[in-house]
Amino acid sequence: MRWLLLTLLILLGIMQYRLWFADGSFAEKHRLELQIEEQTRINAELEARNAVLEREVLELQTGKKGVEQRAREQLGLVREGETFYQIIDAPKPQPEGQQ
Repeated sequence: MRWLLLTLLILLGIMQYRLWFADGSFAEKHRLELQIEEQTRINAELEARNAVLEREVLELQTGKKGVEQRAREQLGLVREGETFYQIIDAPKPQPEGQQ
């Protein structure tokens, strides 16, 4: 009878070990759930960025307005008949003793 009880206790200990620490345990399940939450957050950010890029691509494909805006901002282009004014700030006076 003692051997049977001892055997059952050993089996119970092995099963408890597998439940808490081995592959498929509660700890691993919790870790995987945290990874899923993190990846879901990353995917949402990437989807938002992709939506912005998709709108920008469609805007560039459908009209000249976006191309013209980019040419003005990034390349400094001016349309024919327009006058371009460049304002240069005056240099800041140097404090005495520094030059």
